[in-house]
Formats: sequence, C-alpha cells, structure tokens
Amino acid sequence: MRVLSVDPALRNTGFAVVEKVTPPGRGRPTYRALAYDVIKNRRELRQSSCLVNIRAVLAEVIRQYQPEVCAVEGVIFVQSYKTAITMGAARGAALLAAAEHGLEIYEYAPKRVKQAIVGRGAADKQQVAFMARSLLNLTETPPADAADALAIGLAHLFAAETRGPLSDSHTSI
Repeated sequence: MRVLSVDPALRNTGFAVVEKVTPPGRGRPTYRALAYDVIKNRRELRQSSCLVNIRAVLAEVIRQYQPEVCAVEGVIFVQSYKTAITMGAARGAALLAAAEHGLEIYEYAPKRVKQAIVGRGAADKQQVAFMARSLLNLTETPPADAADALAIGLAHLFAAETRGPLSDSHTSI
C-alpha cells in the first residue's frame, strides 16, 4: 500500500509518500519513504498564492508517485481563530489535491499519530522525527514538518495493517 501523507500549514506543509513492502514468502513487512519534503511558501506570498502552490505541488507528487490513499493530520485545537482559519485553508488545499485525484482521505489526530509512532501521545517533535528516521531506515533526520508527514503515513499503514488502536481513531473524509 502506498500513502500520501500531509501535515498541512500555510507556510510549511510537510508531505510524504510512504509504502508498506511485504517480502515474498510473507515475511515481516518493511516500510519505506519514496519521497518527503516541506512545501515552503515565502512570507511575502499572499494566502491565495500559498494555497495554489500547496495544491499544485501535492498534485504533482500524486501524479509522480501514484499513492492509493491520502492520510492527513486532523484538525487541532488552537488558541487563535486566525491561526485556525489559516490552517484550515492549507488543509483544504491539500484535501482538494487528493480529492481531485480520486484518493480516499483519512484523518488522524496528532496524539494518535504520536502514540502509534513513538508509543506515547505527548511525544515531542524530535522524538517523532527520530522514530520516523528509524522506522524508515533513513540516513538523515527529516525536517520537522516532513517528519510529521512521514509519521502520519506510517500511522495509517499501521492502522490498516493491524486494525488495532488507530482503527477507531481515524475518520475517512
């Protein structure tokens, strides 16, 4: 299974394409990252231009890597309504790119992703990045937003594989 995963934000949207590889003979599955990066939008860009860029980059990633589904970080509580609206807009651009390409979209709460990857829902960004690097056998620690996207993708693969703790904590959009 191949997953596009997204950690949306207006200025720094993390994304990843991860897949589960099961060796012949039904050995233990491994996971690998096909791509990961951060879509960086400059401060001077208008919000509308940032949203267009997020959608365009993710659409190209989808065309290039042909994921089967999309996993996205769920809405989080923020203290500022302005921040919530901005994050929601970035999330909408990412969801639009996935929906335009017919991908089924799954949403995962940040605490559930951390629980699946690190083993505790209150893990910090460094722990998430370290575990993403370890689980995917990466040679370098990815940037924080890309690491979050990698973790979201892994959480989806784990949930699909085990039908365990995460299977009731995601929402199909």
